[in-house]
Amino acid sequence: MTELLLLNSEFATNRLVLLHGWGADANDLVPVGKLLTEGLKDRFEIVSVSAPQTHPSGSGRQWYPLYPHEWEQVPKAVLDLEKRLNNLCSKDIPLNKTLLLGFSQGGAMALELATRNKLAGVFALSSYPHPDWTPLKGMPPIFLCHGNIDQVVPKAASQKSFDILLKNGVKSDLYFFDGGHEITNHLIDHCREKIKELFLN
Repeated sequence: MTELLLLNSEFATNRLVLLHGWGADANDLVPVGKLLTEGLKDRFEIVSVSAPQTHPSGSGRQWYPLYPHEWEQVPKAVLDLEKRLNNLCSKDIPLNKTLLLGFSQGGAMALELATRNKLAGVFALSSYPHPDWTPLKGMPPIFLCHGNIDQVVPKAASQKSFDILLKNGVKSDLYFFDGGHEITNHLIDHCREKIKELFLN
């Protein structure tokens, strides 16, 4: 199994970490990462992380079992991923220069890591909150994006995350786009603009 894929690390001052969805692998979001960081004035190292468990179909990976949901596995999965992230960020680029982007199940994992790490920002695309997810004040800004006609993870899941974030005083943004359970070019453009805003200072 490929643990992670690393791109553009030479001379990079910032990092983008990608967390794939259920049944995908580290290769899945690499094209998205390349498009997101194209044309930015800051140089980004792109790291795509592979989930530790084999998907039940035998192809692809999962962060924890989803059908049926095994929520009790979430705390260990989050802890393991946090250790991997911390090991990664102990090098030249610190956590506060690291963006995290997760899709679907990877987005749910990104929301968890946001409560535990001083990241520059977190993008959770087509994601959902875990049952006991508790945001904290002082978290990095959270950018939630969801397709209006998503039939895999309903857009109400991101609305729920947004409501919880607002209730806890966390800087967050909710963006609905025309599409399903996918990452469109329009969505990539939207996220790139948000990255530019984050790194303006």
